[in-house]
Amino acid sequence: MKFAICNEIFQDRPLPDAMTFVARTGYDAIEIAPFTLARNVTEISAASRQQLNDAARRAGLNVSAIHWVLAQTEGFHLTHPDAGVRERTGTYFRALVDFCADLGGKFIVVGSPKQRSLLPGITQEQGGLWAAAVFRDAMKLAEDRGVTICIEPLSPAETNFINTAADAVRLARQIDSPRFKVILDVKAMCSEARPVPQTIRETWPHFAYFHANDRNLKGPGFGDVDFVPIAAALKEVGYGGYVSVEVFNFDEGAEVIATRSLEYLRRCFT
Repeated sequence: MKFAICNEIFQDRPLPDAMTFVARTGYDAIEIAPFTLARNVTEISAASRQQLNDAARRAGLNVSAIHWVLAQTEGFHLTHPDAGVRERTGTYFRALVDFCADLGGKFIVVGSPKQRSLLPGITQEQGGLWAAAVFRDAMKLAEDRGVTICIEPLSPAETNFINTAADAVRLARQIDSPRFKVILDVKAMCSEARPVPQTIRETWPHFAYFHANDRNLKGPGFGDVDFVPIAAALKEVGYGGYVSVEVFNFDEGAEVIATRSLEYLRRCFT
């Protein structure tokens, strides 16, 4: 199994320095939140992208994915009733595909709950049709550049659109592209009625990326979620992609979070 970690836990540390630490700790890759670099990826120059690509290569690290892709942006929304907003969002996803590919990344994780939640009066069916149309705008470019867009099921506490893995699979089937998949997140799966390992088994082969965290918003091994059966389920279905550490509570500090999370995951996947 390949292990990655999200860069926002390093907060104000320059990204090349974070890459060096991540590689030395033993991770295979880093996952990048664009908002840690700029409010809009179109503001990140080709030269800056190449510098980040070079920094990852020097560290001996891959860029696995980008995530939080609509965070801190303005004017974008997947299910907005205004067609102009949806058109701008589709255009921005094409920019995200280019940004991800320019960094050497292979996956775009679409969480961003605020920018996808259904507004009053919009049905799940209508939201699904609009979201599918937004993503289709970017699919040809994603296919050309070898980038897979992954929709992330999130709990009802975060959004009212795509709350279960089954919801995400339905959207993926609507879009019907080899470059549109699901990303499973342990914290989010804990909000479902089914045990996490069951969700993993029932969602395969529709997911292409995986987030490791605990229901308490900390890293794997920092709470009561047992990753041994989770690791067993991933192995059982034949998943060989990235298991990426994403946390939301940074109390222990980046170094402790990164080190202990990886140590725990390695034990569970042994």
